[in-house]
Amino acid sequence: MRERMLRRRARGFTLIELIVVIIILAVLAAVVIPNVIHRTDDARVSSAIATIQSFDTALDLYRADTGQYPTVEQGLNVLITNPGVPKWNGPYLKNQSSIPLDPWNHPYVYRQPGSDGREYEISSTGPDGQPGTNDDIQSWNLQKK
Repeated sequence: MRERMLRRRARGFTLIELIVVIIILAVLAAVVIPNVIHRTDDARVSSAIATIQSFDTALDLYRADTGQYPTVEQGLNVLITNPGVPKWNGPYLKNQSSIPLDPWNHPYVYRQPGSDGREYEISSTGPDGQPGTNDDIQSWNLQKK
């Protein structure tokens, strides 16, 4: 009898044991995956905020050198390459060959002048890529959503 029990154990797992393990893994995935996804979204928002803050600093340096903020036509590229602006002393964004995209692979939006009397605005359209929605991140309101 003992020999028979040892042989049975050596065969492998029963169907019930496998189902229990699968259920445990599914429950763990249901708890862990949303938390990981949420943290990824937080990291993207933080990255967009940090990039917009670096644009703010670079734009202030550009203005200190040239006496004005770039026009919309010049855009943010003027922070990397001089389009022939007198007193340009850049590049103002170091180690960049082009203006980066936001964390959702959309271009940052630069407006000059900005709304409500602001000298300029920089924004990310957020995950949906649509301007004017609740997930937008603006230079004048850098808060996590």
